Amino acid sequence: MGLIVQKYGGTSVKDAERVMNVARRITNVYKAGNDVVVAVSAQGDTTDDLIAKANEINEKASKREMDMLLSSGEQISIALLAMAVEKLGFPVVSLTGWQAGFKTDSHYGTARIKTIDTERIKTELDRRRIVIVAGFQGLNKYDDITTLGRGGSDTSAVALAAALNADVCEIYTDVDGVFTADPRFVKNAYKLDDISYDEMLELASLGANVLHNRSVEMAKKYNVKLCVRSSLNDNEGTYVKEVEQVEKMLVRGVTRDNDCARVALCGVEDTPGKAFQVFQMLAKNGISVDLIIQSIGNGIKKDIAFTVTEGDLDTVLKLLEDHNSMIKADEIKWTKDVSKVSIVGAGMVNNSGVAAKMFEALSDAHININMIATSEIKISVLVDRNDAERAVNAIHDKFMLD
Repeated sequence: MGLIVQKYGGTSVKDAERVMNVARRITNVYKAGNDVVVAVSAQGDTTDDLIAKANEINEKASKREMDMLLSSGEQISIALLAMAVEKLGFPVVSLTGWQAGFKTDSHYGTARIKTIDTERIKTELDRRRIVIVAGFQGLNKYDDITTLGRGGSDTSAVALAAALNADVCEIYTDVDGVFTADPRFVKNAYKLDDISYDEMLELASLGANVLHNRSVEMAKKYNVKLCVRSSLNDNEGTYVKEVEQVEKMLVRGVTRDNDCARVALCGVEDTPGKAFQVFQMLAKNGISVDLIIQSIGNGIKKDIAFTVTEGDLDTVLKLLEDHNSMIKADEIKWTKDVSKVSIVGAGMVNNSGVAAKMFEALSDAHININMIATSEIKISVLVDRNDAERAVNAIHDKFMLD
């Protein structure tokens, strides 16, 4: 038999009934003769509730103290799940991130895993215990608790699978797997049996919320076989792996990302190095820029437009205003009323006409394109947010993903 690493998200353990359901799943795998290590998220809306409690006390609390607070959510989950496994009569131990050997850097709130000392986990597995680990957290060189940020529990699970050389890492969530589009608003969307790391990484980065991109990056780096499946049924999930040939589809998925805002620098001097000055300044302040478009200009002035996450918009606008003596833009325009719609597929690189087909779908639906960006396996467009859902459906239908 093998070593199975599983991860359960907050919805999978949101109440006592769901916790017992997860406990039964875990013990069934254990009864089949496997070693089992489980990473668990905080229950339901626990993290949001803890943030709200913090804001009642101090809206500007330090990130260190926020990590101390937020890490408690996972600690509750692992203890309750271990209790449920105990009730079913199986040997089990719950471990916090630091007990499980997670060592991180010192970026509170967005820490990165540096190493995992697996000695404690291996000792517990040798005792034939089920090991339940708090996801999303670790310990830095100052012995302070750190959290890994968004998608941290996914990342914890994949890191455990890599460190322990697990046979598979199963990511349990409230959906059946990875779909060709969000099935909540694309009725013809269907589940994929498998998908490559690169395709999944693009989908995760472009708004698909099934897996976090950091966990996919790590899975690819260490060749961890992932399976995304539902904790609410026994349906087969979607395998994320290095595959030579998947289904003969040019486009594997269509995504929509509403977490973006467009900024335009109008009337910027058309001189060498101007774009470098703008984007170097943003990079130094930790701002990630996505789509970029620059007009040809008339030899004197040009326009530069780009997108950032909605949460970074206020910071970006302040930076641009503070540095406009260097940038010398005639006007700075911005809007939040945009969405990024993308198609992803490894088969696109060797096939012409994919972009034209996507643009035809949007034209037929009378949807205007604001910006465009491409790579070997993706094409992204920026559209008005009110048009985003229609855009996804139109593109999905055009490529006959149904």
